Parts: sequence; C-alpha cells; structure tokens
Amino acid sequence: MRGRAVSDIRETPAPPTTDGAPTDILAIARAQVLEQGEGLREQQIYECLTLPDDRVEDLLALAHEVRMRWCGPEVEVEGIVSVKTGGCPEDCHFCSQSGQFESPVRTAWLDIPSLVRAAKETAETGATEFCIVAAVRGPDDRLMSQVREGVAAIRKEVDINIACSLGMLTQEQVDELAAMGVHRYNHNLEAPKSHFHNVVTTHTWEERWETCEMVRAAGMELCCGGIVGMGETIEQRAEFAAQLGELAPDEVPLNFLNPRPGTPFAGYPLVEGAEALKTIAAFRLALPRTILRYAGGRELTLGDLGTKSGMLGGINAIIVGNYLTTLGRPTGSDLEMLGELKMPIKALSQTL
Repeated sequence: MRGRAVSDIRETPAPPTTDGAPTDILAIARAQVLEQGEGLREQQIYECLTLPDDRVEDLLALAHEVRMRWCGPEVEVEGIVSVKTGGCPEDCHFCSQSGQFESPVRTAWLDIPSLVRAAKETAETGATEFCIVAAVRGPDDRLMSQVREGVAAIRKEVDINIACSLGMLTQEQVDELAAMGVHRYNHNLEAPKSHFHNVVTTHTWEERWETCEMVRAAGMELCCGGIVGMGETIEQRAEFAAQLGELAPDEVPLNFLNPRPGTPFAGYPLVEGAEALKTIAAFRLALPRTILRYAGGRELTLGDLGTKSGMLGGINAIIVGNYLTTLGRPTGSDLEMLGELKMPIKALSQTL
C-alpha cells in the first residue's frame, strides 16, 4: 500500500444486524462521526486500525468526508524553526537533540535577525503559522528573553501567527507567552500514557498533560500530538487517539518515527504505508473537528503518492520545508500537491 493513491471516494454499505442496526465499523463511524460529529471512542478506533488492507480506501474516503464536513477544504500551512537546537537534558528516546545520546546534533542558538528572516520566508509560502521551537525541558530566563525579543521582532515585520514549542511551562511562563501574543503553543504528549515510560524517563506523561491544560486555560490555542511507530501496540495507538480526543487540542501534529542515528530508537523500522494511512484516517474519525497536521516522517513512510492519499484521508494541515533535524519535502512540491488536489491554503484571516 505504500505510495498508493486513493483512486476514488466510495461508500461500502454495512451488513445489518437482525434488528437493522449496522455492525460494520465504517457504517457506525458514518452515523456517529460524519452525521453527528461525535468522535470515535477507543475500542471503535481500534477496530478502524485493524481493518484489513483491502478496506483502507474505504476508511480513507470516510475520513475525507468527515474532514470536509467538519473542517472544510482549506489546508493550514505552517513553517517551523529551531531557536535553540541540541543539548536537551531530557532522554526522549526518539530525539537526536537529547544531550544524553551520541548523535550528530550539537547545541546552537539562532539569532533574532535569522528568526525574522525565517518567519518572512515562511509567510511567503502562504503559511499562516510560524512556530518557534527550542530543545529544552522548559524555558529558562535566557530562552524566555530570546523568545520575547523574537516574537516582538516578527510581529513588527511579518503578518503571521506565531506559535511556540518550548517544553514544559510554569504558570508564570504560560501567562507571559499569552501576553506576548503567542497564538498557539505546541506541547506533544508524544505517546499513549501506558507506553510513555518506554519513550521518556526524565519526566512524566502527567507533566506534559499539565502544561497542555495550563495553555488552554490561558486562552492560547493548543497544539498536541505525538509520534507513531515507537514500539506501541495497535491497542496503545487507539488509546493515544482517545486520550487526544479527551484533551481536545485545536491541532494534532501526526508524526511517523524517522529513526535517528545515535538514539535508542535508531534501529526501529518505519511504519508501513497501509498502517500509516489507517492511523491517519482513524485519528480523523477520533477527532472530527481538529486540525490534523502532517508532520515529521511522512516523506519516508508514505512517499509522494501516499502523502496525497493522506490528504484525501483526513489531513487538513501540513508543515512545509524542513523539520528540526530532518529534511522535509521541498516547499514547492507540497504547494503544487495542494494545487493538484484543489485544496486551498487557509488564509490568515480564517485563523484569527
């Protein structure tokens, strides 16, 4: 299924029970999610994730219908830049920016003029969101000062929403970021709660959840997702989607593990294409009104045709350009793809 495009959008009728109620998960999802706007629950998500491969196109088609009904055809485009790279004290096993692993990434800081230039280049693509990212447990005074100065400089010269991803926050830091005018804060849960201890040991899943709740309470939009393919079971993948549904973030970035040299997950296999597409569609059915964003790993896991399939299977946002430590698709290729699919880029006025 890797690299296979969705050729059409069709509906497969479900076999009824003796009392006339459908039992097929796609028929149930059509009534529950498409018609009523109610996300799938954990067991239902699992049923979608374990559908046979010959039903992937039907699953993607339904997810696309859900996306179009509850989110519309527009695609939100975002660029990201690292203001502080490498040297992170945490041991997130997937991350080459951890100072605990022998990886090729070294500590570096981005100056303010370079930050503004990156924001301008992002805005020129039509993107409405520019995310400032730092590899830290949480921001110290130096980082907060850098972000404060950077946000002010960007807002002075570039018409774009500014997001931040700076690790775990205190209430005071949350309030300060909100006061700066930060539009959205990214803080991924990364993995299902039952699997988190296999991914990170230097902080807890609950600490991440707490930051997410503070962000929402402060009035910033919340961006919260994770990485698929870090050794979790299919049951845990369903658990993760359900936990994100409970948190109800404004945006969910969906990453697929790109194993990085020097990290504990360096030898993990890539997620198979059909499995990745089922995951995309299932997450859409769990989160019908959420911005579901293609993030890291899609290039390796899905390739060009598979990336298009995901756009026709529930995805309604993308990161253009490169990621923090890995290369993405050329920006022009993604924008050309959106044109081919007749998916308009969401205007800045639609995000305010």
